[in-house]
Amino acid sequence: MADYPPIADHGLIGDLQTAALVTTDGSIDWFCCPRFDSPSVFAALLDQERGGYFRARATGAGVTSRQLYFPDTAILITRFMTEDGVGEVVDFMPPAGKQPTANHRILRMMRCVRGRIDFEVDIAPRFDYGRQEHETQLVELGAVFVTDDLTLTLHAVREPGDERLAQVRVDGGDIHIDYAMSAGQVRGLVLESAADGPPREIGIAEFTGMFEDATTFWREWLSKSTYTGRWREMLQRSAITLKLMTYAPTGALVAAPTAGLPEQVGGERNWDYRYTWVRDASFSVYALLGMGFTEEAAEFCAWLRDRVQEKTTGKGGPLNIMYRVDGSSDLVEESLEHLEGYRGSRPVRIGNGASDQRQMDIFGEALDSIYFADQHGIELGHSGWIALRGIVDWLTDNWDLPGEGIWETRGGQKDFTYGRVMSWVAFDRAIRMAAEHGRPGAVDRWTNSRDTIYNQVMQRGWNEKVGAFVQHYDDTVLDSSMLRMATVGMITPNDPMWLSTLDAMESELVVDSLVYRYNPAASPDGLAGDEGTFSLCTFNYVDALARAGRLEEARLIFEKMLTYANHVGLYSEEIGSTGEQLGNFPQAFTHLALIDAAITLNAALDQAKAEGRHTAMNVAAARREEDAAAD
Repeated sequence: MADYPPIADHGLIGDLQTAALVTTDGSIDWFCCPRFDSPSVFAALLDQERGGYFRARATGAGVTSRQLYFPDTAILITRFMTEDGVGEVVDFMPPAGKQPTANHRILRMMRCVRGRIDFEVDIAPRFDYGRQEHETQLVELGAVFVTDDLTLTLHAVREPGDERLAQVRVDGGDIHIDYAMSAGQVRGLVLESAADGPPREIGIAEFTGMFEDATTFWREWLSKSTYTGRWREMLQRSAITLKLMTYAPTGALVAAPTAGLPEQVGGERNWDYRYTWVRDASFSVYALLGMGFTEEAAEFCAWLRDRVQEKTTGKGGPLNIMYRVDGSSDLVEESLEHLEGYRGSRPVRIGNGASDQRQMDIFGEALDSIYFADQHGIELGHSGWIALRGIVDWLTDNWDLPGEGIWETRGGQKDFTYGRVMSWVAFDRAIRMAAEHGRPGAVDRWTNSRDTIYNQVMQRGWNEKVGAFVQHYDDTVLDSSMLRMATVGMITPNDPMWLSTLDAMESELVVDSLVYRYNPAASPDGLAGDEGTFSLCTFNYVDALARAGRLEEARLIFEKMLTYANHVGLYSEEIGSTGEQLGNFPQAFTHLALIDAAITLNAALDQAKAEGRHTAMNVAAARREEDAAAD
């Protein structure tokens, strides 16, 4: 089996319509074009032999590499140190704008910082997940890779007429370039889809201008953040990551830019996350507004409003659980049998068969985010309210239907407690909006449904033997999705039943501060194998502890969790038993939960300080202030 890099050994670049992963060895081993959910051009991440890659790395004795983001941007720098010199590869994609386009550019600048350094570049595209052949045309100023569906153009970046540094050859449709460079020399390549002309020579000054434009874009965008609390740098990196995973033409947020990365290496839990989940994207409204990014929150709310007004009539009701970034719902699942999968993790799936599942919680998440946005000045118009009212009326007649649950289990439909909790949220938020804006609706029926659900959850969702709210009725399985029960206001954070639930989860689902979604052995989910701890749930646990006043625990767990980020601050879906990142990468859900947990915990710590509560942290801080004053 080929030597695959750890999932965490990647940085992310993108242009707000698609994205690419870059390894610490300088290889782009994942890139789909022209959209996040389009077929791949480079997919060595899922098959080193058949997937394709765009590699730019230093060669020579004793090569080591480091990777970082250019401060406050999505521009990635991979630094190479050798015995003879130091070099850098700078990678970025200029923002593609808010109109859908097939034109995208990957810019790679190579420069020698000190001494002498040799760079080796390999461009080996494998179109349509490696299923489509291509023709390569090498010309004086670059190259063209041609298929029936997509053409990529390679432009050379250099000073006019200077060819002394590079040696180029073609091998079986792939292009290999060797650069020999000394201190101060710069060269680069631009790989462009749907170019409006043949390859051209791009001067260093023009390339530098594109770098400066990209820097300005990201820094101006980040300057809109209003968050000034603790862990600001991590929150800003998470915000940039979420922006990179947002499809600018519609405002839709993909769950992750990748497909097929395993939750268990060698196992079958390998899903395609390049779509927009109503649940995940709804949570983004809290994170975005919490940091002051009102434009992005409004754009997603507009996308969600359009989905609400479509009134889908699928198996799950009037709202699908996920869509493509353009709002379409064709997500037929298939397996790419010709790909071996990341470290042999098969099958490699594209599309997502869970798209037509019934997950009753999504209605509450959608209504909750719409209500939260409404409270922040992003109001719902008349047609939007009429459509929303129709969904709530449907829910009035169907809230007690069983479903597959938030984790998209494939073990049959059940009465998931979390689904009931979020149905309660849907009714509660609809009632509030109707009252606050004087909107017409069947408020009496909605209120009856809300109250009936509340009583049902307290009676059947609570298991006296376990001393906790459980995954589904008439069972004893714990589920960390219930951590949001206090967050959404169905129970107060200091209620004895809730504190008992937190204790039960700590005993069964928490291992060294990391939190499992549930125990697959105790609750068969229709899939073979196991999985790692779920990073979203760990951050939700921090949020729940902070709300319950357990600030010491919350802060320690949050700080521990920050150590599991990769070298540039990114998180995948899960963390394995040895600390490795697992699942699709980076995952929006995790970064959203990080922001939410930080905002909640920061506010709770500030309040504790203002009230003079003597936590160990406050006492230590006070002693430091006393010592400083004494000096």
